[in-house]
Amino acid sequence: MLKFLFHSVLGGLAIAFILMAVFPGLLDGGSEKSGTAIPGPASGPVSYRDAIKSVAPAVVNVYATRLVQRQTHPLFQDPLFRRFFGDPAPEQQRNSNLGSGVILNQAGYVLTNAHVINKADEIQITLIDGRQTTAKVVGIDTETDLAVLRIQLKNLPTATIGDSAALKVGDVVLAIGNPYDFGQTVTQGIVSATGRRRLGISAIEDFIQTDAAINPGNSGGALITATGQLIGINTAIFSNSGGSQGIGFAIPINLAKDVMQQLIDKGFVERGWLGIEAQVVPQDIVQAANLDQGGVLVSGVLRNGPAANAGIMPGDILTKINDQPLYNPQQAIQLISQFHPGDNININVLRGWKELSIRAQVSQRPGFLAQP
Repeated sequence: MLKFLFHSVLGGLAIAFILMAVFPGLLDGGSEKSGTAIPGPASGPVSYRDAIKSVAPAVVNVYATRLVQRQTHPLFQDPLFRRFFGDPAPEQQRNSNLGSGVILNQAGYVLTNAHVINKADEIQITLIDGRQTTAKVVGIDTETDLAVLRIQLKNLPTATIGDSAALKVGDVVLAIGNPYDFGQTVTQGIVSATGRRRLGISAIEDFIQTDAAINPGNSGGALITATGQLIGINTAIFSNSGGSQGIGFAIPINLAKDVMQQLIDKGFVERGWLGIEAQVVPQDIVQAANLDQGGVLVSGVLRNGPAANAGIMPGDILTKINDQPLYNPQQAIQLISQFHPGDNININVLRGWKELSIRAQVSQRPGFLAQP
């Protein structure tokens, strides 16, 4: 009897061991029910090659060359020296700038950064398939550091444009460009932040921040999603050494599209302007006046400008424009620039301890028209 019981227990243990080895999920009662299942490696993307393949051909290398007069030796400034040796022959040297660009349509329009091609005498474009051509400047917008070029080639590859407004922190992004003239290079990272402002990079700022490696030569290149949609134009890096430190900035494609279309249609970008100098409201005034959002302090008013004509005075604190709160000078510039010249706006003003409502008509911001 004992021998039979021993063999039965031993057989049962053996069967249980085999079942646990074949079906390990039986031990925890089924992870699906407990909600503690961890996705396996197959749940994430294995490769981004399809996304790169769809956009990379539309990313071009930009070589901008500027001819400058080489400085002559100081001795040639001496009239006596020049009397005996004559005037030196003028010498020119070529200064080259390296960057990237993105072809957006079959008409040959290329988006890049203004600082890449500014003041260039010649701009050379190289496609990934080896074709080379010169580019014509359609327009430059220094306010956003964007420029539009045009090339005349057939069968151009184009990038698929996405929606930068849909970006969220943590989304995977890929940067494509030509760093250090190595040739086309791809780096990968995530969206670290959106709507970055007050960086001092350009007057109109609304940057996507990413930790995808961006280096010199990447400027003007593409920032794309993991599915191959263009959502930004790489513009700048934050670095003490000149190399990538995991903080890069790109102009959202929604903003870049609007700038590009205006440069094509009008040659410049329409932006509202009031003609004031503004600064941050001192903290003691913010507390005394109970200004929750801060507002902006008018430190100067341009004579005969829109603000002066509306009755705004130095010392006024602007708190709202069309019921939108003002927080700081940079945000105020962004907001005013979104209006078109000729638009009428309502401005809430605190003058002394008195609240006023002033109506002003914005004008075109002067001195920032695109270069031909």
